[in-house]
Amino acid sequence: MSQADDKTTHFGFKQVPVEEKVQKVREVFDSVADKYDVMNDVMSFGVHRLWKRYTIEMTGLKPGQRALDLASGTGDLAAKLAGLVGSSGEVVASDINGAMLGNGRARQIDRGIVGNLRYVQANAEALPFPDNYFDCVTIAFGLRNVTDKDAALRSMLRVLKPGGRLLVLEFSKPVAPGLKPIYDTYSFKLLPFMGKLIANDEESYRYLAESIRMHPGQDELKQMMESAGFERCSYFNLSGGIVALHRGYKL
Repeated sequence: MSQADDKTTHFGFKQVPVEEKVQKVREVFDSVADKYDVMNDVMSFGVHRLWKRYTIEMTGLKPGQRALDLASGTGDLAAKLAGLVGSSGEVVASDINGAMLGNGRARQIDRGIVGNLRYVQANAEALPFPDNYFDCVTIAFGLRNVTDKDAALRSMLRVLKPGGRLLVLEFSKPVAPGLKPIYDTYSFKLLPFMGKLIANDEESYRYLAESIRMHPGQDELKQMMESAGFERCSYFNLSGGIVALHRGYKL
């Protein structure tokens, strides 16, 4: 059953009315937008850059192609995609949160990345793009915040060209022996503390830790992608399964 078929859905460990989740997620990212990049570096000890580099390498993008980066945030992944497709290609950075998207746009303009990178505020569950338009869709650390993940995956499939691929980079379930208790302590003790210290927002980072735990594990997300219509689905565990990169194709 799709999450949106229920009257309530999870917001971290809490249950909230489905129609309220989008607004609550928006409030979280409105709150953390200005410190988001700093917190990413602190939270992951800079390793998020390696996870994203691996994702970029898996896109298979070539000059002249089109890519869509969902939950684009401050646009670091979208900027790398823009470099791959070149001036003859197109990258759309999309996010449901206007504050995050605005920060990303300002940051990339400051870096001189213009021309082939455009910005669209949109809900991943109902993407405002034509069918069979993009060669690649990426979403990094954003799918867990989507209310109806099944609808979002179907929407991503629709906008992909035949032969195109989806890459989902997301926190997942640790698989390395002995890693889970250490990761739990970090997530529920240290992460909210760092949020309070650096971003002056303990609750938002507590939500982020909870949302990670509520997100489907590796095999469950793979099955969800297959149910949405993706083919040749696979995943790659990174950092002992703390993060996983899922890949699926539209055939």
